[in-house]
Amino acid sequence: MMRIDAHQHYWKISRNDYGWITPEIPKLYRDYYEKDLVAHLKRNGIDKTIVVQAAPTVEETEFILSLSDDSETIAGVVGWIDIEDPEYKKQLEQFQNHPKFVGVRVMIQDMPDATKVLEENYLDAFSYFSEMDLPVDLLVTSDQLPVLLELLKRVPIRGVIDHIAKPDIARGTLEPWRNQMVEIAKYPNIYCKLSGMVTEADHKNWKKEDFIAYVNHIVHVFGIQRVMFGSDWPVCLLAASYEDVYKLLTDTLPETISKEEKECVFGRNALEFYKIKD
Repeated sequence: MMRIDAHQHYWKISRNDYGWITPEIPKLYRDYYEKDLVAHLKRNGIDKTIVVQAAPTVEETEFILSLSDDSETIAGVVGWIDIEDPEYKKQLEQFQNHPKFVGVRVMIQDMPDATKVLEENYLDAFSYFSEMDLPVDLLVTSDQLPVLLELLKRVPIRGVIDHIAKPDIARGTLEPWRNQMVEIAKYPNIYCKLSGMVTEADHKNWKKEDFIAYVNHIVHVFGIQRVMFGSDWPVCLLAASYEDVYKLLTDTLPETISKEEKECVFGRNALEFYKIKD
């Protein structure tokens, strides 16, 4: 069984479209490539990864697709397209010609007003993605979940929520996130990535116990068939090493889950969601 890290990034700072990566974040303000990650993947028994866009540009998608051409560890690329461009379908068609293009990410988190995704052009785009059964990563924060719920009521998306929707783990806040995730999990085509959690906790003083309620809740409401491991490397380095993140999930998953169920979390579900052949 191929073991997959379903969420990580590569970037080249001089490309200059990562507005959020600034010199004030020295840990991230440098290039990160496959050569920096391979040893960590091997150490943790991870075979391949899904590389997710980190900048909202078409050039970013072209960049990470080019990295995947000669890569043995990149199983798939989740890119970005400009839904506000009337020609977005042509962009998408072009990317779909690439054998490692597996889906798109919509960065609701970065929208000044999340309700933008309920406007006609976005609903049309989501409907188009739905008709194609295109996997869509949904980057949302916990306060945007009411808007996401409204979107799901209107369009049957094949989607995955990144980073468990970023609840406030540092404060241990569970509501209303917990109830909202119950509602979202009722949509059978929506998955959830157990990723990006350490950076929502206290970066310097987090402990395993901070995450148990969150992980258990996601596994409980989505079921073991619709959750997947993602390291969010190198963003995770703000709070933890790759090894720490991997161990954190293995330590916080419910003790009752079987070896086969772990295979779902660490590979099978990502392969199925992104339609990648093992």
